[in-house]
Formats: sequence, C-alpha cells, structure tokens
Amino acid sequence: MSVETQVHEAAKRARTASITLGTATRGAKDAALLAMAQALLDRSDDVVAANGLDIDRAVADQTPEHMLDRLRLDASRVAAMAQGLREVAGLPDPIGEVVRGSTLANGLEMRQLRVPFGVVGMIYEGRPNVTADAAGICLKSGNAVLLRGSGSAATSNAAIVEVLRAAVADHGFNPDVIQLLDSSSRDSVKALMRARGLVDVLIPRGGAGLINTVVNESSVPVIETGVGNCHVYVDESADQDMAERIVMNSKTHRTSVCNSAESLLVHAAIADEFVPRITAALINAGVVMHGDSVFAAQPGVVPATDDDYATEYLAMEMSAAVVPSIEAAIDHIRTYSSHHTDAIVTESTRAAQRFVAEVDSAAVMVNASTRFTDGGEFGFGAEIGISTQKLHARGPMGLPEMTTTKYVVTGDGHVR
Repeated sequence: MSVETQVHEAAKRARTASITLGTATRGAKDAALLAMAQALLDRSDDVVAANGLDIDRAVADQTPEHMLDRLRLDASRVAAMAQGLREVAGLPDPIGEVVRGSTLANGLEMRQLRVPFGVVGMIYEGRPNVTADAAGICLKSGNAVLLRGSGSAATSNAAIVEVLRAAVADHGFNPDVIQLLDSSSRDSVKALMRARGLVDVLIPRGGAGLINTVVNESSVPVIETGVGNCHVYVDESADQDMAERIVMNSKTHRTSVCNSAESLLVHAAIADEFVPRITAALINAGVVMHGDSVFAAQPGVVPATDDDYATEYLAMEMSAAVVPSIEAAIDHIRTYSSHHTDAIVTESTRAAQRFVAEVDSAAVMVNASTRFTDGGEFGFGAEIGISTQKLHARGPMGLPEMTTTKYVVTGDGHVR
C-alpha cells in the first residue's frame, strides 16, 4: 500500500470516528481527557524512555542544543502535558455555543452555532508535547486529528499516541480520533497536503521552511502558525530596571520557543546609559549579540547584518539596534517582524497607545515579556499553535479557534 493510500485510509477512519465525537457530551469528552492525563502520568517512565531513544539519535546526529531542548522530555514535562489535558477538560465546551442568534422580522429563528471542523491534520517538528496538546484540544473541540510529527521525535510520539488512544478507547470513543502518521519520509506530508475532501484543515507548527511548504503546496485549507521574530522596544521613558527584567526574561527564559525575543531596540535618548547595561547583562547570561554601530562599540558585540535582524535564532543569540524615535522603532518592526509578538517598555501612555495601534502583530505587549504569548498563560489551556495570519484565527489558538460555525434556521412552514 502506498504512503498516500495509507494516509487517505487513516483520514477516512478519522472521518468515521469524528462523527460520534462531534456529538459527544462535554462530560464524556472531559472524562476521556482526564483519563488521557492520568494515563500519561501512569506511563511517564515509558514515555521518557522512548524519548531517550530519540534524544540519543539526535545527539549522535549532532543536533544543536536548542533543538534538543525542544525534543527532550522528562517527568516534569510529561506532568505538564498531563496538566494541560486537565486544564482543557476544565474549560467550557465550545461545541453548540450560540455565536449569535435572533428572530428575524418574518418570524424565522436564526442561530449561528459552533461546530467541529471534523478532521484536523497537524504537521509539526520536534516538541513531542505538541502530540498531547493537539490530541487534547482536538478531542475537546470534537475533531479527530491526524498527527504527523517529525522523524526526530518518532519514538516519543508513538509512545504518547499509544497511551492516549488506549485511554480514549477505555472511555467509549473510537481510538481513531487520534492517529499518528508515518514520519519516515516526506511522502506522508505530501499525501496529507493533498487530502482535500478527506481532511478539513491543516495546521503546520514548526520552522519557516515547514510552514512555507505547507502554505504554498497544500490543497487542504491551512491555518498558518508563524515563526517568532519577536522584538522588545525600550522607549525613552522606560523604567530601566523594568526594561532589563523584561528583556532578560524575553530572551533568556527559554530560547527554543517562538515567543522568545530575537531583537532588541533601544531609543537613542537612553542609549548611553542603557546599552552598556543591557549588553553586559545579556552577554554575561551567555547571549551572542549582533548589534548596530552603537551596540557593536560594546565589548563582545558582533556587528549586525540585515539577515541578523530578520533571523529567528531560537538560541542564545539576539540582534540589537538603537533607534532615534518610536516611529523608527515601529518602522524597524514592520520591516523585520514576523507579526508574532512585539513588546514596548515605556512609562508613556501616549507611546504605548501608539505602539499598540501601529504594530501589526498577533500579540502586542506593553511592559510585559514576550514570553506571555501562550495559550496556557492566556487561560486557554494547552494551545494548538500561535497563528500569525489574519483569517479565522490569530494569536494563541485554543478551543474556540478549533471550531467553525453553521447556521440553524427554524421556521413554521415559512416559504420565500
């Protein structure tokens, strides 16, 4: 059987499984989610052991440390996956929610209701925690999911899916609501992208190469999650102690994630004082700085190129520049930002309002770290990704973003 046939057959099984799931009660879905969480805890050692095999192969392949961090699981990360499933179980069920409704002038009752997509395809790199997050969010929102993780996490993903499928089956659901596709070649990705009519929507989550490939080549509708070339702009009115805390947290808290800051902008009016201070703090923390002429005058800073300002490092590296005005900061962000998350540190209400109004990103932070752009931090439970597009969903995607709508119109023999 060809890979394309295998993928299409899996999609057909998912479609069948989704029919019952789409009409399941909240209680039934929440019970399954709690069982999935407990099963992960009960089988944590098995999942971590499987992950260890992936880590060993990745180390042998000389995988960079920031990619190893995305791949690595330990007991605490498995526990966090389980907690994410519990949090999703505790959230309101979006299915059946009335988005809007009214009685029309002719007496017809019109309601717009949230309904599942049906079958969701998830294509992602590294980060085996996404396997549990995606499965949980899709189950709660009534969607069957086809998971196509990366080959680097194949053993981890297989172990996680085995645990989750057994848990949902024990609670009366068809286990085909969660399926893992083969990741040994790109053929399964191509087949998934061509499964229009069998798969309702694709969500790519990973680097720019993966996302661009799926967006440009898929015949299945795509919700685009974006790379995170995130900025922190320190305004002339900023409290410099606050600015240092925000910059350091945004850059160094965890570098391998998309909401980690990759570029720093500092207003020229405070550059003489703040640039040496923040440069020393970042370099002492192990950050490689790529800076303009002002930053490059500091010890240890590498001169920056245009490519540096456009780079999502996902590592202990950061570009930096001094700007003459807030207008210049906004223009720099418009030029290089990936429209994920950009932050301003300022004591000026006017500057904050202008930044919020003119920076066109999925999330704009005022006096807060870029690291807060996250479904869990926003109270959505585990997220399925952070969308940087403008249609359907933007920003962290929780349960409502994993639904579409349909209109239900009720009459009493009405004809037009």
